[in-house]
Amino acid sequence: MSRKSRMLPIIGWREWIKLPGLGVDNIKAKVDTGARSSSIHAFNIKTFDKDGEQWVRFSLYPNQRSQKGAINVEAKIIEFRSVRSSNGIAKMRPVILTQVELLGKVWDVELTLASRDNMGFRMLLGREAFRKHFFVDGGKSYYGGKPTKKVVPPNNLI
Repeated sequence: MSRKSRMLPIIGWREWIKLPGLGVDNIKAKVDTGARSSSIHAFNIKTFDKDGEQWVRFSLYPNQRSQKGAINVEAKIIEFRSVRSSNGIAKMRPVILTQVELLGKVWDVELTLASRDNMGFRMLLGREAFRKHFFVDGGKSYYGGKPTKKVVPPNNLI
C-alpha cells in the first residue's frame, strides 16, 4: 500500500451525497465495491439533439421510497454503455458526467441512467467513482453524516 493511499478518507457502505450539477442536495447512495459503474434512478428518459450533440432529459426522485419532489434534468450524453445489472441482464444505458460531493470533496463521476424502482437505493456509487478518493469501511455507514430532517410543527401550532 502506498503512502498516499493510506491517507485517503474513509466512507461507509452507504452515504448521503450531493449532486450539485443535477440540483440534488441529498441522495442516499449505496457505495458498492462490487459494481464497476455508478447508476442513478431515472424515469421519463428522452434523448434529443442539441447543437449537434446527444443530450438526455430525465426526471429523478432523490428521496428513498417517495415519489415527491421530482427533479427534472437535462445533461449531455457522453456515451451509451452496456451495463449488466444485478440480475445478470445487460442493457444499453445513457451515461452522463456530473459532479458528486462527499466529505467536502467534489469530483466528476460517470452515471448511467436506469430504472432502480425495485432496488433498495436510488443511487449506486460504483468503485470507479470513488477509486483514488476514498477507502470503504463495509461495516459502517454515514461517515459524512446524515442530513438534518425538517421539523414540521403539529397542525394546532401553525
